[in-house]
Amino acid sequence: MNQLAIQGPSEPIPALSEGSAVLSLIERASRDPSVDIAKLEKLLEWRDKTTADQRREAFERELAAAKTEIPVIVRNATGHNSKKYADFAGIARVIDPILGRHGLSYRFRTVQTDKIAVTCILFGHGHSEETTLAGPADGSGSKNAIQAIGSTLTYLQRYSLVQMLGIAAADDDDGSASGIGSTTIDEEQIGTLTELMQSVGADKVKFLRFFKIEQLAELPAKRYQEAVNMLNAKARG
Repeated sequence: MNQLAIQGPSEPIPALSEGSAVLSLIERASRDPSVDIAKLEKLLEWRDKTTADQRREAFERELAAAKTEIPVIVRNATGHNSKKYADFAGIARVIDPILGRHGLSYRFRTVQTDKIAVTCILFGHGHSEETTLAGPADGSGSKNAIQAIGSTLTYLQRYSLVQMLGIAAADDDDGSASGIGSTTIDEEQIGTLTELMQSVGADKVKFLRFFKIEQLAELPAKRYQEAVNMLNAKARG
């Protein structure tokens, strides 16, 4: 009985045999000029595509599982005009252990020209995906030049991570974050969707038409995650 027939349904089927066979052919090609190099190259391309597909599927499977464990994030900080928001540290405290359990992590890449661009890179299982946001240095208040850059970096890191994961935040009105308090999205979610649409080059008119609304403020809160996921999918192509 072959190996595939005796494995249980929950056991992953190893993909090592195909790779070993290809490596064996490569060894033969180095010693045997009769090996068809063109066919070998096609086989290598097939192996590389298969490996990439397997890694992407593992990444997406674990990301989907992780997202089911991520709760609504408490808005633990207060910004301008007494507006509450979830700061980067508060978000990281919640999501880092969950992502780690699923073999996922993230990092940021920063480029500064006339604007500051921050790319959030989510990676794991041999696959990675990215989302990028950009904006000018935040010179509001009495910030010096370095503080202005730092403020923008923190903001862009927070929002690019939120967009990458499609997570939501809720006011900590009663010490819990068990749900969404309003029937339509709030100002922070409007800002997140606006920036994400600009980042991925989405057509706002088509976006509004899809959700049968005239402005973002009318988007039902229960469809916010759907909107984020749709825009993230556009970013991935």
